[in-house]
Amino acid sequence: MDYHHVIEAAGIVAFGLVFYSYARAWLDRLRLNRLWRAAATGIPFGGLAVVLMISRIQVSDGVAIDARSVPIALVALVEGGPAAFVAALPAAVYRVWLGGAGLGAGLVGIFGTAAVATLVAAWARRTGGVRLRHTLMLSGGVYVVTELSFLVLGARGLALFTRVWLPFLILAVVGIGGVGRLLIDIASAQAAEAARREAEALRAVTLLARAAAHEINNPLMVVTTGLTLLTRHLPSDGEDAKWARHATEGAERIKDIVSRMNRITRIEAESGEGGVPDMLDIRKSSEPER
Repeated sequence: MDYHHVIEAAGIVAFGLVFYSYARAWLDRLRLNRLWRAAATGIPFGGLAVVLMISRIQVSDGVAIDARSVPIALVALVEGGPAAFVAALPAAVYRVWLGGAGLGAGLVGIFGTAAVATLVAAWARRTGGVRLRHTLMLSGGVYVVTELSFLVLGARGLALFTRVWLPFLILAVVGIGGVGRLLIDIASAQAAEAARREAEALRAVTLLARAAAHEINNPLMVVTTGLTLLTRHLPSDGEDAKWARHATEGAERIKDIVSRMNRITRIEAESGEGGVPDMLDIRKSSEPER
């Protein structure tokens, strides 16, 4: 095996890890929907798969393998099945462009990897997150898919697989099992940091909102009491009484807002228009009164 090729492939995968560590924080801030996020993460990982297909690892004279399955499988662990199939598309397009007798086998390997990764990712979500057993199961599943893709070629493919089964096994265990663990750690650290920032922002908002509510509530009680007393001394059918009732209704709305400010449990922003900056949506951010 040419270890220079191995180091080159490892460097490409490491670049993917660095890219994801920065991209995840950026994507979390954008709050994209599931499909757009799958595209935003799947396409770069699909590009890595194409680069790995080009940077083949020579294992013996005239025989080489590549690590195309690694980024396709890894992105499913952290972003789910849709991202895996998006990542499979650039690799499949490149394989179709290459053509040759092994085209069908190559496509089986690419999309089979995405399918297995999707199933493992769904299993991990149901059991509370990705653990070592999930990455090892994914490694084994991708290895089986790789073997089946060689069997598509018949006796010739089987003969070829007997020469490369060990490198592919190492590639699956180290590239998916080992690197997958690192990628999960990166995702977990990013999620924990995002949760910490959100908790700090929520604490700051609730402290400020409660302080403002307290300061508003005291003079508001004076205003509402005065309006109530004033209304009693005004003719009920007069213009002044009508405006006093409107003022009382406005005070009641302020009272409701103050009450909501004391019940803020999350941060929901309202997009500003016409140059107005985003602001806290108090209704969406507060719990309903019980």
